[in-house]
Amino acid sequence: MTEQHWKELIPVDRYIVRSNGILQDYDRKILTMLYQPLIGSLCFSLYMTLWSELEQDRLWGREATHHSLMAMMQTNLKSIYEERMKLEGIGLLKTYVRQEGDSRLFVYELIPPLTPEQFFNDGVLNIYLYNRLGKTIFQKVKTYFSDRSLEHGEFQSITRSFNEVFYSLHTSQMISNTGEEAKQDLEIDPYLQYMSNSSKAQIDIEDDTFNFELFYAGLSESLVPKKSITTKVKNAIKKLAFLYGIDPLQMKNVVLQSLDENDQIDIELLRKASRDFYQFEQGDQLPHLVERVQPPTLRTMKEKEPETQEEQLIRQLELISPKQLLVELSGGAEPAKADLQIIEDVLFQQKLMPGVANVLIYYVMLRSDMKLSKAYVEKIASHWARKNIQTVKEAMDLAKREHKQYQKWTESKQTKRSSTKKSVRKEKVPDWLQNQKEEKKEPVKEEIPAVLDFEEEKRKLEEELKQYRQPKQP
Repeated sequence: MTEQHWKELIPVDRYIVRSNGILQDYDRKILTMLYQPLIGSLCFSLYMTLWSELEQDRLWGREATHHSLMAMMQTNLKSIYEERMKLEGIGLLKTYVRQEGDSRLFVYELIPPLTPEQFFNDGVLNIYLYNRLGKTIFQKVKTYFSDRSLEHGEFQSITRSFNEVFYSLHTSQMISNTGEEAKQDLEIDPYLQYMSNSSKAQIDIEDDTFNFELFYAGLSESLVPKKSITTKVKNAIKKLAFLYGIDPLQMKNVVLQSLDENDQIDIELLRKASRDFYQFEQGDQLPHLVERVQPPTLRTMKEKEPETQEEQLIRQLELISPKQLLVELSGGAEPAKADLQIIEDVLFQQKLMPGVANVLIYYVMLRSDMKLSKAYVEKIASHWARKNIQTVKEAMDLAKREHKQYQKWTESKQTKRSSTKKSVRKEKVPDWLQNQKEEKKEPVKEEIPAVLDFEEEKRKLEEELKQYRQPKQP
């Protein structure tokens, strides 16, 4: 968790960079044009900085401290730690550590990026890139990394095979001629790695993101034999379920549409069926940022059971996507496209984390009679982005400290409107920003205590969630 990054990493910790394969100049273009829009400029800069420490055409760099990396990148250790996790998550970096007494040695293994063909057929990364760049720029980038293929139907291959050109020489013949020394030379040393660029970056989605037991239970063995769910197919199902938000029972129907003439699962058909399912459900739209949830690495309650009302509220906002929060706050109704666009702009332009956006949604909607004011949302989001707020707890703490300032922003807006309107509607204040002892008749303008009571907030949020998740009682 980023607020405890100092437990995971300190400036005097040493590190050494190695590459999983030879990195080439073409990889720079792939990283710049395909990966940078997904990971951001600082994360891209970290990868390139680590790459610069490798010697030409070698796999290992020289040992250094994280303090020197901080000086080189002109940023703090917390940022380096956060960007390192992004590289790990997208498959461009593997991190290893060895404890040496009181100090630690990290090995940062750079993974070459996917080839353009692998990237544009990935099924996850290409979809996210499309959403980041938009149709026009995406098509330009895709065209840049492609060229006209050879029309095999117009030409006849006259290429010679190996045995047509070379005479056969058996290894046993060569060894008998050169002696015992050759046998040793031909043996493979398990402690050496040959230079190559065959290993490519792959995103890794944990198995617990998809319930395969429920999926298998709903699948008919006569229609889809379990043996046809190979490791490759299983990974594709896991990725597509994560990308499109398809549950195990829905995935069963998607898989049935992906069978080829031999009753085997065609992964390309599986991708198309998953995309068609999502677009049918979502009105011909592709996945948006508003459907993401707070990353596990930024959840402060991931490995801890809530002990206070505040911690329970934090946990709830960490486990729900901004879109789902809007749905549940409106009693199950689908949120307006305008509201979704406001939140997506905040997530993309201001780069707020989903959990942080949840706090923002809840704060603004309860202060604005369950409405999202674009200008107000963007102003607070900009403030939080400058403060580099990453977790739900940080967002709530900042909202407490800055509540009076945010209140002035809305009051100044109301003052302008009052010149043309006879009355001004009073705004609500989120319960989690009020003291429970505060009298209801007290005007909103009065100072709000710094110490807050989350009991009423928890109750209210739970009631709202129950209305959506459980059938209403008569």
